Amino acid sequence: MSGTTTAAVRPRRRPAGANRWVVLVVLCVSLLLVAVDATVLHVAVPAVTEDLKPGALELLWIVDVYPLVCASLLILFGTLGDRIGRRRVLLLGYGLFGVASALAALAPTAEALILARALLGVGGAMIMPATLSILRQVFPDRRERALAIGIWSAVAAVGAAVGPLLGGFLLEHFWWGAVFLVNIPLMLVSLPVGRILLPESRGDRSGPWDVVGALMAAGGLFGVVLGVKQLGGGAAPLSPFTVLPLLAGVVLLVLFVRRQRRHPHPLVDLRMFRRPAFSTSVGCIVLAMLALVGLELIAAQYLQLVLGLSPLQTGLRLLPLTVAAMAAGLAGARMVRRFGPRRMVCAGFVLTAAAVLTLTAMGTADNAQLLLGGFVLLGFGLETTLFGAYESMLSEAPAEQAGGAAAIGETSYQLGAGIGIALLGTVMNAAYAPNLRSVPGVPRHASDAAGHSLGEAYAVAGRLGGSAGAALRRAARDSFVHGLHVTLLVSAGLLLLGAVMALRLPRVMQCGAEPVTAVELPAPREVVDSRVTA
Repeated sequence: MSGTTTAAVRPRRRPAGANRWVVLVVLCVSLLLVAVDATVLHVAVPAVTEDLKPGALELLWIVDVYPLVCASLLILFGTLGDRIGRRRVLLLGYGLFGVASALAALAPTAEALILARALLGVGGAMIMPATLSILRQVFPDRRERALAIGIWSAVAAVGAAVGPLLGGFLLEHFWWGAVFLVNIPLMLVSLPVGRILLPESRGDRSGPWDVVGALMAAGGLFGVVLGVKQLGGGAAPLSPFTVLPLLAGVVLLVLFVRRQRRHPHPLVDLRMFRRPAFSTSVGCIVLAMLALVGLELIAAQYLQLVLGLSPLQTGLRLLPLTVAAMAAGLAGARMVRRFGPRRMVCAGFVLTAAAVLTLTAMGTADNAQLLLGGFVLLGFGLETTLFGAYESMLSEAPAEQAGGAAAIGETSYQLGAGIGIALLGTVMNAAYAPNLRSVPGVPRHASDAAGHSLGEAYAVAGRLGGSAGAALRRAARDSFVHGLHVTLLVSAGLLLLGAVMALRLPRVMQCGAEPVTAVELPAPREVVDSRVTA
């Protein structure tokens, strides 16, 4: 008997029967691995630096190559999954992720680690859109799908928070490679479990897959994300290392859009963007991440450099934000049914803006209660916004375009995060540096160096010593807090702009099941045989 049976699923039939919730568990484990791997290396950077002795450029690529490659290939693999099967792409991603994790853990040189991290990015790009598109397929009823997306988004929040904590624990007991080896046993379990439990699904397979278009999208996104990351890392806006990638990326993306409009079998049906709910949801995702990701990095610097907290204490202070985001994700299905996408996303933006404005009361002295309240509001508001936007985006996209729609959503998330780091970092630097140019007793060259960052200002102050060093340290701390306040106000303005944008979303959530086609369900005998042989 063949391994799978192909069935055209009638309206209101639920793929995989009662096992759809088991499918959700498998998909959430997949997402958890990718989310953890995006942040787990951050705490291991000092150990990697000590062992492999990478140069400054190599160290930058070790950290950035994973999200850079992952963001660039999301559309390629999302649309490939629509064509050849989403489960197939997901399982291939599992295998590649496991192999790349072993290569990263045993990397003897910085170059080998960069290559392994790039392969991890390829695996992550195969896994991320596949999880959302399969979720879209196995939950045709919008009410159940909303609950599934809420659980999915809560797991994403957990993964982002668990990464640094898990990395810190492993580094205390093992060497830095252990942060990658932990992926391997999980992937060894996920591969057979996913093969048995996950249903196969495809979109429209008429006509050839547009390989040239896929490569154009990947190259364009790579250039744009690389240029944005250069800006976020402090590179000069007119530097060739910033301008050339951005220019090449924009040109390739424009050509990609023109090709998709003319192609008889496009990778991404750009007509989806004519739907106000879809295009508005994508815009809300970009704007939410743009307003908040750069702010989160600045907040971490504030906790450590201004308040003097340790990395562990900083993680614990930020933990309420993650817990609140989890709560919002789990409550999201009920909220979107009761209030509708428009009011939910608008309220999420307004609540997040209120949290950001509350945090403008932060000063040079520690105020734990203020930070707790602000971070709880921030986490709940942000997750409410993202949940409503993702749910509306997936529900508006045709089922046969689920992989492409999921890839667009994840790409929007990544681009918003990168642009946010660059934009808010620029605002922060513009408000921070000028106040250090006339500190009494501090030479001009020292003031210029201190204007690069608060950490560098502390180092310069330490070298100066005496009253001049103390004055520079005090001025740098005050200037950083001033810059943080300005950045918070800009972020609040962007969030309120998002609330206005969200008024284009539907007022009411249209519930009900919908037809789903071309779903391959594991045959009963195959499942039994697999369990017996296991």
